[in-house]
This record gives sequence, C-alpha cells and structure tokens, in this order.
Amino acid sequence: MKNIRTGVVGTGHMGMNHVRIYSGLENSTLSAVHDIDTSSAEAAAKKYRTHAAESLEDFAARIDAATICTPTVTHYEVGKFLLERGKHLLIEKPIAQNSEHAHALHRIAQENGCVLQVGHIERFNPVLSALESKLSNPRFLEVTRLSPFPNRSTDIGVVLDLMIHDLEIVLHLVKSPVQSMDPVGIAVLSKGEDIANVRLRFENGCVANVTASRISNDRLRKIRVFQEDAYLSLDYQKQDGVMYRLVDGRIAREKVEIQKGDALERQLTSFLECARDGLTPKVSAKEAAVALDIALEITRQIEAADPRKERGIDPQILQAAREA
Repeated sequence: MKNIRTGVVGTGHMGMNHVRIYSGLENSTLSAVHDIDTSSAEAAAKKYRTHAAESLEDFAARIDAATICTPTVTHYEVGKFLLERGKHLLIEKPIAQNSEHAHALHRIAQENGCVLQVGHIERFNPVLSALESKLSNPRFLEVTRLSPFPNRSTDIGVVLDLMIHDLEIVLHLVKSPVQSMDPVGIAVLSKGEDIANVRLRFENGCVANVTASRISNDRLRKIRVFQEDAYLSLDYQKQDGVMYRLVDGRIAREKVEIQKGDALERQLTSFLECARDGLTPKVSAKEAAVALDIALEITRQIEAADPRKERGIDPQILQAAREA
C-alpha cells in the first residue's frame, strides 16, 4: 500500500508528539516539518531525519497530509493555505479562534475534496469506546479535567484549552441540542479563565456538569455517567472504569473492560486512513465547529460576568500586578 507523505506545522511540545508518531506509523512517510522558529524545525528534522521546510509553500509541495500544531490564532490562515492546495489536514483543537473561521475551514475542505479532522484526542481514548458500548440513555454526566499550569496555550482560556475536549464528548454522547447553560469561571494566572464550570441542560432533559482547571496540583480526567439502569465511572488517564447497576434487587459492581492504547497514535492512524480512503473522520470539522460554538458562548458569558470589568479594572493591569 502506497505511503502517505506526512508533515507537521508547528514543532513545539504537542507538534513533536505528532512528528514522533508520524515517523513510526505504517503507511506514513514523514516528509517535512515547518515552524516559524527555524531552529526548532531544524532540530525536529535532524532528530527524525526529515526536511525542515523554510516556507509553507515548500512544506505544501512535499506532503499529502499534515497536522497543524500552531497557536490557535494561526489555525485559519495555515489551514486555508494548505486546504486550498488539496492537502488533508488534522488541526489541533480548537479548530479556530472563532466560529466564522471554523465553519469557513469546513467549507474550504469540502470545496477542495480534503479530509479535515480536528484533534479532539479523547474520542480515540479506549475509555470512550468502552463507555459507548455500555451507554443507553444518559440522564446526568459529571465531567472533571484538572491539570497543572501548562505555561503554554495561555493565549486562550481553560475553556478553549481543556474543557472543549469534554464539551465535544458530551455533545457526542447526549446527541441533543443544548437548551441552556450556566457557566462560571475565574482568571488566576492568565488573562483568561483558568478555572471554569458549566452546567448544560439539553432539550432531551439530560444535564451535564463540566469542570476544568489548569492550576491544579494533580492531573485528573474523569467522566461519570448516570443513566436509567446504571452508573458508570471512567478514568481517561488511567484507562480504567467501573459500572454499578441493579441486579436482583442489589447493586452490583462490575469492572469495565478496556483495551488500553495510545490515543494519539490511534488518532493519527485513523486520520491517515480517512485521508487515504476519503472517509469521514471521527471528529469532523463540522462537529468541532459546533463544540467551538458552545465553548465560545461559555467564554463570552464568563467574560461578561467578570467582576473586574464592573469595577472598571483592566484585567491586563491586574495580571501585570500579579507578575510584578
């Protein structure tokens, strides 16, 4: 089977993970990397024996499919450039900085016959496959994602940085339009919110409570689902889970069988299969754009309720004071 020429734009922390996996995947020939930081691209190219493209034009000429791992504000311009040249893309989440750009990328991909997948990696976590096999009619979901401060992705708040993973999953599992939302969030170390919570109510009556923090001492990625016949608790990080259900009038505890695996490797393998065979990706640009719409509205409501604005205090001034 013919190999696909692959590449990565953006050779920072996340981008290097994509470079590493592309270099070892079957049916992938890592053909180029590109970064505006030429020393970073050259270091990646040297380590993985590929070409450090000096420009996007040079990069596009050498690849068939690529990952974009650049800052969110650049996703639209870089994505548009490559899609218009017929390149299949996986864009790291969030798909774009705003809804207009997100939906535009979806349209451009369709017009050019390109696969456009978005890097909502938890959809490839074996935990989610196990959950879907047990899922019937979810009524309440409790989702928690905590991590230490990353010192990266601070151009966006925690909703677009972390919570968006869980928003996309919740939308996928519930399969009902959002009826209302009640978000709260606080900025601690960043200009945008570092801790956020939202309660989503869906038209089918389901409720989801989603929490994200990037200033925790611990790492935690859990989802709990309550449905009419069972309660499931699953850990994305440990890739394990349990289910409680009523059996003969008593509550029985069952271990959820999960075949552990590397979610990023599964994601990139699936992306290349879609690019090769023209399949619809598991997380399409359309689905990612809907998740982004919800995330942006949560962010808007959090910003609108920021008490610093009511007191006429510039958040940037407060941030500068914290850093002094």
